[in-house]
Amino acid sequence: MPNPTAAMLVIGDEILSGRTRDANMHYLAGELAERGIDLQEVRIVSDVHARIVDALKALRDGHDHVFTSGGIGPTHDDITADAVAAAFGVGLGVREDARAILEAHYQRTGLELNESRLRMARVPEGAVLIENPVSAAPGFSIGNVHVMAGVPSVFQAMVASLLPTLTAGKPLLSQTLRIQRGEGEIAGPLGALAAEFPQLSFGSYPYFRDGAFGAHVVVRGSDAAAVDAAMIRLGEIFPEAMA
Repeated sequence: MPNPTAAMLVIGDEILSGRTRDANMHYLAGELAERGIDLQEVRIVSDVHARIVDALKALRDGHDHVFTSGGIGPTHDDITADAVAAAFGVGLGVREDARAILEAHYQRTGLELNESRLRMARVPEGAVLIENPVSAAPGFSIGNVHVMAGVPSVFQAMVASLLPTLTAGKPLLSQTLRIQRGEGEIAGPLGALAAEFPQLSFGSYPYFRDGAFGAHVVVRGSDAAAVDAAMIRLGEIFPEAMA
């Protein structure tokens, strides 16, 4: 049975403008690989309601899971919850269990749960909350869409809360060899090897070092024996290769 598939939707003008470097995709990709959920697509959209809705509809129809980051804070441009509700055609409002979480948090911190902070308790109808042990304000899941914060520490905590609840597949394994030849030399033999192991993926990542071209060849797959066998064949084809 194939592994579940996933897409990620990164939401925020600050990512597209270059003011903020996204770290969440890198983190999520590693976590999903360990769980055997294949991340197949990542999109980045601005804080525009229609663009978020369109991207969500496309991604949730094409993948088993969609993970979003960004746009669920207290400010006027945090519109992800609104867009998710629109994409699913459901209502959106302050939910009492989410409000209670925020009330308890702000009582502990001595801050006021004002109207802006209460925005973070707005949840689409039918959604399930995702725990946030860092800053309390919850994320949520609705259908196959999992909505989480953009702040990396909070995003990571939410991922840790969410992933154990999802059906896992076979973890994705990878091994790497460094081949001191240009890609033009290794392309033919590497293509033949990929055809020999159709259940695996072979990636070639070139580099230029000390005046010479080379490539890191990465073999990926969920079958450990097949990955090992492919690495042995790779070493036979390119005996100068180094792990």
